[in-house]
Amino acid sequence: MLARAGFIGYGVLHLLLAWLALQVAFGNSSGENSQSGALEELAAKPFGAFLVGAIGVGLVAMAIWQALEAAIGHQAEDGRERVFERVVSVGRALIYLYFAFTAYKVISGANSSNADSSQKLTEKLMSATGGRFLVGLIGIAILAIGAGLIYHGWKKKFEEHLNTGEMSPALRKVARRLGMAGYISKGVAYGIVGFLVVSAAVTYDAEKARGLDAALRTLVEQSYGPILLGLVALGIACYGVYCFVQSRYRKV
Repeated sequence: MLARAGFIGYGVLHLLLAWLALQVAFGNSSGENSQSGALEELAAKPFGAFLVGAIGVGLVAMAIWQALEAAIGHQAEDGRERVFERVVSVGRALIYLYFAFTAYKVISGANSSNADSSQKLTEKLMSATGGRFLVGLIGIAILAIGAGLIYHGWKKKFEEHLNTGEMSPALRKVARRLGMAGYISKGVAYGIVGFLVVSAAVTYDAEKARGLDAALRTLVEQSYGPILLGLVALGIACYGVYCFVQSRYRKV
């Protein structure tokens, strides 16, 4: 039940991210445009700290669920596919924990900036022997995640994790479109982040490795950037709504 509630919180987080991305597209952004920025914006509202805390609890539950999936789940798959799905579950668990920790830092008043943390970590890694090579590998890994998300959305792989038999034909069609738009848009965002991390390693410039905030600002600076960023924001919003569908129909 907590994991399903966590999907609602995860959806709210993505809707806030989409709103921040639109602010960047229209030139009205003054704060950080990342997961921490979204949670900070929510925390500033009435009862916001409670809502951020509730989202954090849901994310922890989702992390525990994915950890169990990594350890004993995915029994329906065979061989390499089972191993692959379990590795993906480990990745999801770590991501959910990271966002839950970000929520904790927001409500505790600590410095929760994802962008600052990413830049500082990159600076530390690049100052060590072989650090630039490691940062480059991390960037390539993020690029691969982005490509995987785009593939996941384009091939509609996400439907394998839904109880589609319980859906009406109309809802299934809507869920398919939301999932495709959401995963592809997230893949594009991850791809830009990965490119910037690789670029930071090549140019020895840690300021480029500021995560989603840098990715959104880089995109808006390109030709037709505001239009492209607006489309990405719409896709991220679609993923947020898709999370609400997952809260009811995801195989948990």
